[in-house]
Amino acid sequence: MFDALVVSKDEDSGKTSAAVTQLGLEDLPAGDVTVAVEYSTVNYKDGLCVGPGGGLVRNYPHVPGIDFAGTVEASDDDRYKPGDKVVLTGWRVGEAHWGGYAQKARVKADWLVPLPDGLDTRAAMAVGTAGFTAMLAVMALEDHGIKDGPVLVTGAAGGVGSVATAILANLGHKVAGVTGRPETADYLTSLGISQIVSREEINETVKRPLEAETWGGCVDAVGGAMLARVLGQMQYGASVAAVGLAGGAGVPGTVIPFLLRGVNLLGIDSVMQPFDNRMRAWKRIASDLPMDKLEAMIQPATLSDLPQLGANILQGQVKGRVVVDVNA
Repeated sequence: MFDALVVSKDEDSGKTSAAVTQLGLEDLPAGDVTVAVEYSTVNYKDGLCVGPGGGLVRNYPHVPGIDFAGTVEASDDDRYKPGDKVVLTGWRVGEAHWGGYAQKARVKADWLVPLPDGLDTRAAMAVGTAGFTAMLAVMALEDHGIKDGPVLVTGAAGGVGSVATAILANLGHKVAGVTGRPETADYLTSLGISQIVSREEINETVKRPLEAETWGGCVDAVGGAMLARVLGQMQYGASVAAVGLAGGAGVPGTVIPFLLRGVNLLGIDSVMQPFDNRMRAWKRIASDLPMDKLEAMIQPATLSDLPQLGANILQGQVKGRVVVDVNA
């Protein structure tokens, strides 16, 4: 038997509830590889899956957790053997398939990535989907050429923003960060931000489709009106890597930044990334994300903390990276 956070749904009221429950190996879904999970983390999707579901969870009871890292316990696939350290992000694990909020998980071998040298399982979950997405965004900006001048990171105190900031600063870029939480200023400065932009300052929709060319690149975790505003402030030929929609899915802007300044809007998907690009990103994380900065982002948690943390992240009240020790 092992511990897992199990979400149940009352069919009459439609309300969900989550509690730490004992399960057996026979309860796990089908898969090629059984992993002894060591750590998981908390993302916005996890908040939805632990709580109301958000349309992501179709079948109950359900074990959330879209990320996990641990040690292979059993494998029917030649690529993995007992004792191998592995990490999983994406593939709708924790949504359509039981995830990492348990001491055991059984998944398809294709969904796993060998843990790269330089990272242990705890550090991998301090990175998690948020950090993996941040690295994909930085790589996309690099592939299209980061211009001179500050790189803007929106939602800078969040999971994606924190890691993107630390990576960009470590690579030698001047980083400007947008936040709506003034109390995070010291934290952001410690990650390498040299300029803090208030959310109110940049979240206002303006009539002008183009403003002064300010940013040499942008990692945008907000979307909505803020993304529209940022597009009009990009330098000629600069790129925005769009990774989130906390500010809304609609973009109330025009095509003028694309036509007159050659701005690139780069969509970043972390869920269905092919294996080779996953390996490229994880290797870059191991080499380019300063581990001391990563440690400063960590908020430790246990399985029993997850219902409250899930609610908190939906309210924008989680700073940095939550690392869930599923065995604590």
